[in-house]
Amino acid sequence: MRVLIVLCLSLAAALPTQGSEAWFAQKVLPILKARCFECHSHGGKMKGGLALDSRSGWQTGGDNGPAIVPGKPEQSLLIKAVRYHDPDFEMPPSGRLPAEEIAVLEQWVKQGAPDPRQSQASLAKAGIDLEAGRRFWAFRPVNDPAPPAVKHRQWPRDALDHFILAAQEQAGIEPGPDANRETWLRRVSLDLTGLPPSEDELLAYLADRSPQADERVVDRLLGAKAYGERWARHWLDLTGYADMMGTSNSVYAEQSWRYRDYLIAAFNQDKPFDRFVREQIAGDLMPFEKPEERAENLTATGFLMVGDVEIVNPDKERMRADHIDSQMIKIGQAFLGMTLGCARCHDHKFDPIGVEDYYAMAGTLHSSPSTHKIPFGVWSQLNSLPLPETATQLAARRQREAAQQAQIAAWKAELGQLKAEQATLEKQLAALPAPSPKAGSALVTASSAQQQREIATPKDKAKPEPGPRAELTQRRDEVAAQIKQRAEAIAHAEFFSDQTPRAFAMQDGPRPADMPILVRGNPYAPSRVVPRGALRVASWAPFPAIAAGQSGRLQLAQWLADKQNPLTARVSVNRIWQKLFGSGLVPSVDYFGSRGERPTHPDLLDHLASRFMQGGWSQKALLRALVLSRSYRLSAANVAASMQRDPQNKLFWRMNRQRLDAEALRDALLAVSGELARSSGGPALVLEDPQNCGGLARSGINPPSYRHARPRPIQAVERTIYLPVMRLGFAGPDRLRAVFDFVDPAMIAGERPQTTVPTQSLFLLGNEMMRQRAQALAKLLLSSEADDETRLQRLWHRALNRSIKADERGQALSFLQGLRDSGSRQDLLPWTELCHSLLASNEFVFRF
Repeated sequence: MRVLIVLCLSLAAALPTQGSEAWFAQKVLPILKARCFECHSHGGKMKGGLALDSRSGWQTGGDNGPAIVPGKPEQSLLIKAVRYHDPDFEMPPSGRLPAEEIAVLEQWVKQGAPDPRQSQASLAKAGIDLEAGRRFWAFRPVNDPAPPAVKHRQWPRDALDHFILAAQEQAGIEPGPDANRETWLRRVSLDLTGLPPSEDELLAYLADRSPQADERVVDRLLGAKAYGERWARHWLDLTGYADMMGTSNSVYAEQSWRYRDYLIAAFNQDKPFDRFVREQIAGDLMPFEKPEERAENLTATGFLMVGDVEIVNPDKERMRADHIDSQMIKIGQAFLGMTLGCARCHDHKFDPIGVEDYYAMAGTLHSSPSTHKIPFGVWSQLNSLPLPETATQLAARRQREAAQQAQIAAWKAELGQLKAEQATLEKQLAALPAPSPKAGSALVTASSAQQQREIATPKDKAKPEPGPRAELTQRRDEVAAQIKQRAEAIAHAEFFSDQTPRAFAMQDGPRPADMPILVRGNPYAPSRVVPRGALRVASWAPFPAIAAGQSGRLQLAQWLADKQNPLTARVSVNRIWQKLFGSGLVPSVDYFGSRGERPTHPDLLDHLASRFMQGGWSQKALLRALVLSRSYRLSAANVAASMQRDPQNKLFWRMNRQRLDAEALRDALLAVSGELARSSGGPALVLEDPQNCGGLARSGINPPSYRHARPRPIQAVERTIYLPVMRLGFAGPDRLRAVFDFVDPAMIAGERPQTTVPTQSLFLLGNEMMRQRAQALAKLLLSSEADDETRLQRLWHRALNRSIKADERGQALSFLQGLRDSGSRQDLLPWTELCHSLLASNEFVFRF
């Protein structure tokens, strides 16, 4: 018996116990091999950066951190995944494991996850190699290379020309000829202001033969309000800006216009770009000296607010995560030229940006909530803040509000009188004897087995005969219409009675904190918490400490705008170069990552970035240098030898032809026809008209809505930047935007496509807007000049910004005479047709 007991004890000791390494080898490892290694091993795909074929693999974890917390199954991502409790986080994807296998894994983790496997150096985790990433050109520090020597030393006008010419000489290419003065003036006017030169500006420039003539033109253009209007629109393409919220129920974004006007003012003031960056990320956290500065700083953070926010989403946590994602994408693309959105769910597949980087930056935004739930329906709203006012502004607002309250009181008194009159009319009508049937009225009898009734024919619907009843009825209907109209006006005025200036603006939340990584971007699958910070691969020092109670946005803004940041200045100057030259020095202007295009002139890119920063981040100074350079002055004409060597013009041996974008085309048409109205900005939506507003109540199911049914008269002729930007469709005077590659406001883009499609030609030839502008131009010419010769010269000056050629004059005169001979006795039609032909021509639609 004693021998049997000893034998049993020996056998028991030889069997693996739960929690032992032998038990792991017999029970756990077979499950991992069969179920997990195909996608999570060094020899397999390593999805999500996770390897389970070594102890260090699950300890280090993948995109979402360690896969196992020893002794804590409830906190272990591996157990969470195999339990299939979260539809967005189920592993293996082919199907749920048998219950007994899940139990084994749970027991293994509960026992401390014993695992004797050792990782090998050759099986290091695939992931972010920061040191290797910093060797990529975009993440290297910006240097300041000296301009290279060139053979044709007389050709350059600016240091930047040396870089362009040196690359051409190395490739055996000679730069093309210079553009003539008229072409340069049209080009620089359109590029800097989005408007062609006026006839007076053209003639004044051609008469100025001094060496400073070009500089005077550029300084005039940079000092014009039109400059800010043009370059603000370029920036709006990077923000997802619109005057509406998301695409549901036409909910209006009442305060968006303030951010647009902030941009126009910022560009006109030549706000230093580093300050411009900081204001848009953390203006609410920046010091200020006066109310106007505080208001400007708050409004600037609209950069993070405007965008396609689906405020109807009932899942508020997901909506919040999605909005933060859109903010991250904007920051990455606008300032860094990087696609940060890729790292929401996993390490970036191509660039050294980890999921940790994403949530480090996102934590600063998560600590600054941008939306709030409104107290009815499932709707949310963007946060807005009241703007500080000066004493003068406050007094003016109170005067407006008092006048509005007086108007409401007067309308209510009038409404009471109308209702009293309505009641009296009803009593008077009721007191009249019932009308007798009209003699000779036609009656049709309809019979059936159940009933018999008389049906009056349409003859009985004729106008009632004059008399007391007819007069009372007519007046009753008039009063009812007036009551309806007045009640709507009162409801509208009361809804908008508070005229306190507000702006969509950022603000730190009550409990700023670091953010957890969201597994696969799912807000309901938080993983390990990541300290707030910035992109490690583009950082030169540890991220500054964030004081308690602060979001960290100010520190993020300072990191973005720091001269040591390798991306911000490069991305900015490259985008400016693209607007002027038609192609960026880095052709993929929105993406400086490994799958983007390499710089064609890396030293020139760094020269411009250094120059930009050393020049106080002045965009006007940089633009001035660029447009006065020899490279910018080149003609757009082809040179056969250069075309053969560099058909894509990557070396900029000629100027790239560019079609006018939608805004420049519409604005140029209005300017040439003499109809363009100058605007001071302000709301684009015509909310002051009750017919444009719906659901003006702060209760019920749906929020107030807007439809652009009745635009302001000035909107037909003011600059396109001031027109409403709708998220679904267009707003009337801006139909042209639908045809000429306007950026969808749900997207962001630093460079617009330039398509060539039949609908564009059809628009130019057949749209009523084109006809109206041509007729207005024809009337201007006919009213100001008495003879055809002078009119033709003026037409060419206005429309094409150059003098008419002899052969063109002959063709135009024949064209006019032909229409006159065909029966038109008036000059308006022939001149309208001629004007239309020029406005639809390539020479007008393109900038050469």
